[in-house]
Amino acid sequence: MKHEKTAQTEDSIDAAMKVMQAHIDGINARDGTAIAATLHFPHFRLTDGQLKTWNTSDSYLSDFRSRAGQDWSHSAWGHLNVIHQDDNKVHLDVEVVRYGEDGSLLIAFPSLWVVAKIDGIWAAQLRSSFAPDADIIAERTFK
Repeated sequence: MKHEKTAQTEDSIDAAMKVMQAHIDGINARDGTAIAATLHFPHFRLTDGQLKTWNTSDSYLSDFRSRAGQDWSHSAWGHLNVIHQDDNKVHLDVEVVRYGEDGSLLIAFPSLWVVAKIDGIWAAQLRSSFAPDADIIAERTFK
């Protein structure tokens, strides 16, 4: 099913992109409140055959820092490509890029994000990612 782009779906895409920018800004600022504002809860992440569910925002930032590893400094989007969109939901093909303190690339990986408008609020509801855990990143970085 292909969705035609209309003024409303263009607004949906703009809203989703604003959510994604606010999310990466919150991650890089290590601001749990700002990050939580970009996510619907419960929030879901599928990776490595495991579905992680955060029912509330309480542990999201600490979980992220654990996944990113101690050498992580900041992240960026390698790309944000719209796959599908309608008035209330946008599917995004995302590349997540993580950097170390010295600016070196730690890891880049693909991810699928679903940003949805629920109760009038745009935020990310779920994602599926090919992100390795911090131990694998460290192993790749220091070999």
